[in-house]
Amino acid sequence: MNDKHILLIDDEETIQEVVQLGIEIESGWEVSVASSGLEGIDIAKLRQPDAILLDVMMPDMDGISTLLKLKANSHTQSIPVIFLTAKIQAVNKNQFPSIGVAGVITKPFNSMILATRIAKILEWEL
Repeated sequence: MNDKHILLIDDEETIQEVVQLGIEIESGWEVSVASSGLEGIDIAKLRQPDAILLDVMMPDMDGISTLLKLKANSHTQSIPVIFLTAKIQAVNKNQFPSIGVAGVITKPFNSMILATRIAKILEWEL
């Protein structure tokens, strides 16, 4: 089994549970959860996950601000980030390469194939 570590940064508890359960069942990957951008940045620095799933619409610090802080930090800048969002129109897809987004998964999503979608975006073997 693949030993990847995914960090989910999302303020919705239901999404946290569904993502964590789906990824762990499908792939056996470890999933850490942060409820805010600041908490996510701290966990990313400490744990160095293989990838980050990042909600775009969050209170206090939104996903784009969180992403920019992750990319500005030498400890977290190389971690691939995938936006997890219901508001795809809030994010201009043409901006992705310039701000360092690896891909986007839109809500609602099938949590039981989430690891497959992550692996496809990041070109990982599952």
